[in-house]
Amino acid sequence: MQILIYSYNYHPEPIGIAPLITELAEGLVEQGHEVRVITGMPNYPQREIYEGYRGKWYVTEKKNGVKIQRSYLRIKSKPNLIDRLLLELSFIFTSLPQAFNGKRPDVILLTIPPLLVSLPAILLGRLYKCPVILNVQDILPEAAIRVGLMTNKLMIRFCEAIEKFAYRHATRISVISDGFLENLVNKGVNPQKMVCIPNWVNVNFIRPLAKSNPWRTTHQLDGKFVVMYSGNIALTQGLETVIAAAAYLRHIPDISFVIVGESTALIRLQQHCLACGADNVLLLPLQKREQLPQMLATADVGLIVQKSNVISFNMPSKIPLLLASGRPVVGSVPATGTAAKVIAESGGGLIVEPESSEALAAAVLELYNDSELAATLGYKGRQFALEKFSFEQAIENYEDLFCDVIGQRRPSLDKAKKLSQQKSIVDISK
Repeated sequence: MQILIYSYNYHPEPIGIAPLITELAEGLVEQGHEVRVITGMPNYPQREIYEGYRGKWYVTEKKNGVKIQRSYLRIKSKPNLIDRLLLELSFIFTSLPQAFNGKRPDVILLTIPPLLVSLPAILLGRLYKCPVILNVQDILPEAAIRVGLMTNKLMIRFCEAIEKFAYRHATRISVISDGFLENLVNKGVNPQKMVCIPNWVNVNFIRPLAKSNPWRTTHQLDGKFVVMYSGNIALTQGLETVIAAAAYLRHIPDISFVIVGESTALIRLQQHCLACGADNVLLLPLQKREQLPQMLATADVGLIVQKSNVISFNMPSKIPLLLASGRPVVGSVPATGTAAKVIAESGGGLIVEPESSEALAAAVLELYNDSELAATLGYKGRQFALEKFSFEQAIENYEDLFCDVIGQRRPSLDKAKKLSQQKSIVDISK
């Protein structure tokens, strides 16, 4: 099958949707499909074009069997609303020549966000007379409105019109949680048009390992009870809550908090640590992929953090990874949201009130004092990840979806492929 993936983000970007889409593309190649990816020049999370790609309009690469066709992006390090719009428009116009420079696809998979890219993808579907599947990772503009990123009423109406256009003209829509399904049904999208395929984790790569390991030793964490947050640091997280919780527990020298994220965001958090007197917080830049299993194994507790105004259907992609690592999770998240529902269903963690440093500190202290509870939560979380979030299951679901929209039957031989041997590149995101 000829599969065209339209994704603004892709490898080597370390967090966000890029690692997931990269793993999906490479997994589909291992299943015998031909995959090419239309994407931009790598820039996330620094919002600067990576060295080696600067000053170029087009770059074509091949990695692990995937043909990667990159195009120019207009990037600003501190974008306002107009800059974000111009960024998406630049990708729309520069990516089209790359999209036409290749074999006719049997199916097009488009990741959202960004929202405007649905326009060229649907145009391509019409011209190539092939089905277009929207892979919805976040529901825009609703999510942006909720956290205050989008306030201009004219822009909101414009984006809502694009959203309706994309849902109406897509052949099928894949979403990552039941909360997304409910949201789109309430907007009038036919439920028969949608399928829920959760984001995944390679459970053979991310697995329970010994807490004593070189990564822990390198960062002088031997003998510590480690509480870890790793991933995107943005408006929706509110990492100040974590730092304040660390300050509450600084009288216990055994407890150390570790925050791993993009370097520019860490500078701001460092100032907050100094203001709070949180000298028990270790701030580290994003780690290399091969260090991820040991880094997660170092944690005694993994954190999921959201602000109280985060829209209820938001599903952090780091949840499957933390559960697969076999460590208990503390979710400082809205009680009625998707994140809280998944953590509760897994039995792998505790849920506390969002933006409450006292509640977060109390949950950490509970797990610090009750190793049996921590072990039980970690075990249940791991079993849930094996059952619900395996990469093999996700690949099968995507293949079934592709075959369904083009009217083919997936050969049973595909199921025998050894995807479990593939190393994950998925990093913690969102």
